[in-house]
Amino acid sequence: MSALGFLKGTHGLLLGAGVLIGSVGGKVLTSDAAKRLYVEAVAAGLRAKRACEDAIERTRAEMDDIVAEATYLNETVYDTEDDEDQETSKATDAAAPVEPAPAEA
Repeated sequence: MSALGFLKGTHGLLLGAGVLIGSVGGKVLTSDAAKRLYVEAVAAGLRAKRACEDAIERTRAEMDDIVAEATYLNETVYDTEDDEDQETSKATDAAAPVEPAPAEA
């Protein structure tokens, strides 16, 4: 089958339609209206990003407050339990035999 025979009939019409759609599509995608649409879409994406970052920052601040309050609570209210635990661990450490350090060859 020759190249001219291939372009006759339906195949030729499809090829012509593809070229036409491609050239018109290129013009549409580079038009001013399309560029404005792209700018609006990117702006909306940036606003969404900023909103997510703000939500994450607020959550991080809340978590920092919770950790600070928990630390304060541990230092003030539960301080006596920590002292008893430290005394118990010191007594256990004193009773344990000390192993000599291995000699290097």
